[in-house]
Amino acid sequence: MKVSVAVHGRFHGFDLAAQLHRRGALARLITTYPAFAARRFVPADLPLATVPWLEAERRLWSLLRLPGRPDTDVARRFARFAARHLPECDLLAGWSGASLEAMEEAGRRGIKVVIERGSTHMDHQSEVLAEAYARWGLEWRETDPELAAREREEYARADMIALGSRHAADSFLARGFSPDRLLVNPYGVDLERFRSAAGRERSGKPRILFVGSVGVRKGVPELLTAFARLGGSAELHLIGPVEPGFRSLLDRLASPGVVVRGALPGSALPAEYSFADLFCLPSVEEGFGMVILQAMASGLPVIATTATGLPDADPQGRAGWALPPGDVEALADALAQALADERQRLEKGESARRLVEAGWSWDDYGGRAIEAYGRLLAGATA
Repeated sequence: MKVSVAVHGRFHGFDLAAQLHRRGALARLITTYPAFAARRFVPADLPLATVPWLEAERRLWSLLRLPGRPDTDVARRFARFAARHLPECDLLAGWSGASLEAMEEAGRRGIKVVIERGSTHMDHQSEVLAEAYARWGLEWRETDPELAAREREEYARADMIALGSRHAADSFLARGFSPDRLLVNPYGVDLERFRSAAGRERSGKPRILFVGSVGVRKGVPELLTAFARLGGSAELHLIGPVEPGFRSLLDRLASPGVVVRGALPGSALPAEYSFADLFCLPSVEEGFGMVILQAMASGLPVIATTATGLPDADPQGRAGWALPPGDVEALADALAQALADERQRLEKGESARRLVEAGWSWDDYGGRAIEAYGRLLAGATA
């Protein structure tokens, strides 16, 4: 079996490629990352085809705050590049929105296609986020209709759609997709990089940690509202970039004890988890939320919504609390309960580490992917 991975950016595509490469199953990783940057995340001998000017264009557009959005154009051009650089292989794993032209080339050559969708179905995502933005009085920037149409076409043509959680799969099932075409393969975590802090020493107020884009999608308005009800009994550290247009609401909802840290390099995250007492990701829409696994591997109890991958990773509630998305009352209650009982926090944190050690490494993820690809290819040749 030989598999090509085509990802515009990095996402978990580099982890997938590294796992395939380790098993001798990678044909090529095709990415917008420049080679020198990609080599920071993948083995030196991993076969690469890169188109770095597209990555530069995407980042500069955002940095310079240019009008319009380049997403659709970048996605189309990357898919064409991937089509031209698609090697001999049995299967293409391509990222949604940026694979359509590569899928057409794969189809001409009899190559099976797995589309990786990192969130819920695009239409479900748009509906949920439009409602959430309206609830907080913010303007929702609808996905470019052309990009949405590309995604729908990719969903229709794919031999299989890979998703990170059962919640994400449910959004496809609700739109009539056959379960046979859906692969639920939750992501992994680096168990060496993220570890429980031995003998954590606590002083001062308990620290609640959030990591992610600070905005509506990740449930930050609900988190800030629920946190304000704690009456200053804890600190809330928000790590991640602030979404455009969210700053005014952030300033209005932030109460004493909220610390807006901004974006930090990934290398800084293990230390941040070690300083925390509780992790919270109350997303209203999510594909999985890999930071949940990072927090669990770091020995932290987790509060998250059922719109994340927490119910997949912790189906019995041993490591934390899974709440309905958008439910401020439930979130405030869970925060208060967690902060009131240090012993329970420690026990759930220990359970969290044990859970991720039993099937949630990147090796486990890669094994599940290889197994699923094998079943798909065996069905094609049966």
